[in-house]
Amino acid sequence: MSKDVIDLRVILDVEQIEENVFRGHSPSSSSQRVFGGQLVGQAMMAASRTVKHRLANSLQGNFIQGGNPQMPILYRVTNLRDGKSYSIRRVSARQQGNAIFSMLVSFHTGEQSAFDHQDKMPDVPSPEKLTSHELLKRPSFPEMPKCVPPLEPDRPFRLRPVEIARYLGEEIGEGRIHIWIKAAAKLPDDPALHMCALAYASDWSLLDTAMARYGRTLYDARMMAASLNHSIWFHRPFLADDWLLFAQDSPSAEGGRGFTRGLIFKEDGTLVASVAQEGSIRVRR
Repeated sequence: MSKDVIDLRVILDVEQIEENVFRGHSPSSSSQRVFGGQLVGQAMMAASRTVKHRLANSLQGNFIQGGNPQMPILYRVTNLRDGKSYSIRRVSARQQGNAIFSMLVSFHTGEQSAFDHQDKMPDVPSPEKLTSHELLKRPSFPEMPKCVPPLEPDRPFRLRPVEIARYLGEEIGEGRIHIWIKAAAKLPDDPALHMCALAYASDWSLLDTAMARYGRTLYDARMMAASLNHSIWFHRPFLADDWLLFAQDSPSAEGGRGFTRGLIFKEDGTLVASVAQEGSIRVRR
């Protein structure tokens, strides 16, 4: 791993400071607020450390106010239930006594089921066909803003968008976009860590989907966007340091809010997680 890459393991390694209370930190960056995926990932890690022999099956979080990346974040975990099959934890994230994020996490023992089906993975180019080397062959590549994936090498996740021309203003008629994601560094063999890593990455680009029909992106200086809430359902095992396809769409936007959702697949077509998010999307005036 390059020394310039932000270490995802360090970000997610929240420190326990007392029973059911954990402390997280933000990576050094020029960002003015804490990345939403960081709050989701750290809160999930804090909750996971209070549960034994069970993995998360879902989470639902609400972003209350922007966090300050220069200050530590305290995560307080409340045990709401430990049943025969499921455990429920509530996590509250605070800075200087003020709540900035709240989340419920459900954990499941895992079991055999008589029902097993999934949607089919979309047919899109493989991540190997979307490298920077391949993009250099495209006439539009020199015009690409330097702040968009895959041109930011320091991200803790590698991102390879399929519809790359949308960063130059191309409108996506049905509003469906696809992006390959993968942890930049190899992660330890810990299923909970891989799930927290995917939770971290799942906040990237979702609100972008709400703008795809209009030829706008989050990198457009005219846009103001912020996540309001975020939900994930984990379906099947996966490794966050393998390539995963994040297929996204936005069925509705109105009243300054955009609703987006996504399905996450392994390269072999296995559906591993589903995501939904609502966010504030506005044009600067």
